Amino acid sequence: MIEKEVNPHFEDFLFDWSTKFQFLVGGYGSSKSYHVALKLILKLLEEKRTALVVREVYDTHRDSTFSLLEELVIDLGLEGRIKCLSSPMQLRFPNGSKIIFKGMDKPAKLKSINNVSIIWIEECSEVKYAGFKELLGRLRHPKLELHMLLSTNPVGEDNWSFKHFFKDELIQRLVLDDNELYEKRTVVTNDTYYHHSTADDNLFLPESYIAQLEEMKEYDPDLYRIARKGRFGVNGVKVLPQFEVKPHDEVMEAISNIRNPIKRVGMDFGFEESFNAVVRLAVDHNEKILYIYWQYYKNKMTDDKTAEELEEFKQTKELILADSAEPKTIQYFKQNGFRMKGAKKYQGSRLANTKKLKRFKKIICSSNCSDVIRELKPLTYKVGNDGHIIPDEFKIDPHTFSAIWYGLDGYEVSDLKGGSVSVLK
Repeated sequence: MIEKEVNPHFEDFLFDWSTKFQFLVGGYGSSKSYHVALKLILKLLEEKRTALVVREVYDTHRDSTFSLLEELVIDLGLEGRIKCLSSPMQLRFPNGSKIIFKGMDKPAKLKSINNVSIIWIEECSEVKYAGFKELLGRLRHPKLELHMLLSTNPVGEDNWSFKHFFKDELIQRLVLDDNELYEKRTVVTNDTYYHHSTADDNLFLPESYIAQLEEMKEYDPDLYRIARKGRFGVNGVKVLPQFEVKPHDEVMEAISNIRNPIKRVGMDFGFEESFNAVVRLAVDHNEKILYIYWQYYKNKMTDDKTAEELEEFKQTKELILADSAEPKTIQYFKQNGFRMKGAKKYQGSRLANTKKLKRFKKIICSSNCSDVIRELKPLTYKVGNDGHIIPDEFKIDPHTFSAIWYGLDGYEVSDLKGGSVSVLK
């Protein structure tokens, strides 16, 4: 008989093994890792199993997962029954169960693992998606039910853990709306047990710690969302907070209802790391709405191959406004029957173009434009050493953003104060 006082919000979790996956997300100090460790010990005392504990870097186990498990063994008065070996790190149980520790920074070490029926990935958001899928292949046993426990502090919605277990807008895949989890606190669906926790769920925390978390609200809203609220989101200041995605048919219908739509095409050039990005745009000047309804996005394409794939523009005679830094490429396309010219670039044009896009009341993107969505919906500013945003630099190189800049060359969005505008159709 083992008696141990635990946080009430984790009581059901400790003994629920009904699903293959158990995903725990929470803020700082919520005690999620503590209860995962306790759950493992209780299960391995009950059944003879081999459990694997994984972090991205092997050496971080010693001061985190291994230390936590060792502390729990002592706290439960089991140090005479469970041996905690430090070299290599391992826990051995009297019934033959054992807990072993591995790091994804040493993938070769995973190949020698056999009959692992439980895997705990601590700080799973730090592990690469390929590593997660590799671990799924290592989870196997001829008789025992298989379980994978994943624990993490929330990160950006661009992280694989959010896309896999919640939603991936790029491929329009929805498993669970994370807001439903924040509201219900625990959800079971698709063979996954979801658990959300915050510092409020840890009754053993001092009030001073929670007060410290609350202070983050004043100086770091992103960290406050992660640490205090335990919620996923976009890290940083969004460049285009008015960006939204709508079904393609709905976007095309809205464009058809614009009285005098301004149609534009923009193109950014790329080859190796960069991409050839082409976008078709429609502007509702009166409502100050920008629609993005078509995209082309490829790299490692020679100009002749790209020209073949963009053949339709020769037929439609649409003017393509392209990156003027590539005059030879523009000349090639013109010689091959395309209407193309360079967009104006000047010192400060990046900032000016960014401000132009921000003046639209809405930027509505077709659900068909997957790369535009991937780049622009979560797009955030780069932050300088002084902690302030850099208004013309971003955390990624958004090629579709550049294509939109070029496409809108010569067009100005009227500002909210009713200033003068120029509109080139």
